Amino acid sequence: MSKFMVGAATAAHQVEGNNIHSDYWLQEQMPHSSFTEPSGIACDHYRRYEEDIRLMAEAGLNAYRFSVEWARIEPEEGVYDEKETEHYRDVIRTCRKYGLEPVVTLMHFTSPAWLIRKGGWEAESTVEDFRRYAAYIAEQLGDDLRYVCTINEANMGLQLAAIAKRFRLMAEMAAKNAGSAEGSVQVGMNFQKMMENMKYAAAENAQAFGTPDPQIFVSSRTPEGDILVIRAHQAAKEAIKKVRPEIRVGLTLSMHDIQTAEGGEASAEAAWDEEFRHYIPYIAEDDFLGVQNYTRMIYGPQGQMPAPKDAELTQMDYEFYPEALEHVIRKVREDFKGDLIVTENGTAMDDDRRREVFIERALNGVKNCIDDGIPVKGYFYWSLLDNFEWQKGYAMTFGLVSVDRDTMERTAKPSLAKLGSYSRAF
Repeated sequence: MSKFMVGAATAAHQVEGNNIHSDYWLQEQMPHSSFTEPSGIACDHYRRYEEDIRLMAEAGLNAYRFSVEWARIEPEEGVYDEKETEHYRDVIRTCRKYGLEPVVTLMHFTSPAWLIRKGGWEAESTVEDFRRYAAYIAEQLGDDLRYVCTINEANMGLQLAAIAKRFRLMAEMAAKNAGSAEGSVQVGMNFQKMMENMKYAAAENAQAFGTPDPQIFVSSRTPEGDILVIRAHQAAKEAIKKVRPEIRVGLTLSMHDIQTAEGGEASAEAAWDEEFRHYIPYIAEDDFLGVQNYTRMIYGPQGQMPAPKDAELTQMDYEFYPEALEHVIRKVREDFKGDLIVTENGTAMDDDRRREVFIERALNGVKNCIDDGIPVKGYFYWSLLDNFEWQKGYAMTFGLVSVDRDTMERTAKPSLAKLGSYSRAF
């Protein structure tokens, strides 16, 4: 039996810096950007990856989930940058050097700007473009990989479509309620700022992408676009398997622990169908599913309810609720029979002692699932570093390691060693 993976996760755009060929980079530079601040050099992980990998190894972690950046690898359509490919080859080798299992994600929200100019994640051509990219990665880097996640949070577009609709309703009812909607989506978004900037966004998007409404990965997805994303995953999986049949391939989904108050049963069932169950026919044969969970959602007769009045909230306005992970794993297991890997789970808190409590309670839940025979193969905390939380910028501190914004100096928090101690517990 292979060793249980205990690791941390990052995404290229959030940590590497200077991702200049990506859609996000262009959006961050817009005069009326919805981003609090631009990513800039991020955490300079592009240059400091060995230091960061060594920090994980010294703390006892045995795996690292990171993404290769499509916009670096293929900055222009059909043109591959061999220097960037070599960079990621070295990141993988460095993981092996320090005894960490590399788990690679091919697409973690950011896309090459050229893809978006072609219609992005609602365009039929994207399926073939992603397949071709996945084949290239398998050919170039596949000899040293055992696990590949094709697409991070393939369901994020539907979640954002739902929250955007709810946000508009809430904003119409009372502007003061608008902020609370942001705490129900598991990604850093500034919906208030987006609403305010709408009148400028169309013109600025048209200039950057040739369309007033670019379909980036985290745009509100249509039902057709939702299935197109899944077809892109299937095409990528087929391409990888053709080159490297031994690589285990799956995708990851953002999932909440959906709970019901009296009268909320129908709403909760519909929410779980949209978030997870409708994907089952498309992913049932995958080698694994990446489970990504941060909190719970409670549904009542009127739909989603706010967090309980006495709840402890994180910086992201999520409820601090580490027990959610065990509940989600058990719920997923009812329909998905393959291996499960917790590819993200974490909390944004200033108080690292609370992070340690979160890790302990979350991993106790994972252990309960394994003891009951559920094939959970790994746990990746989000995130290794205090990094660029998308539209929220650098204010959200999810990291096991703090990063001085001026010097880029790393300081391991006690929670890093706390997580590392679990590599001996499974």
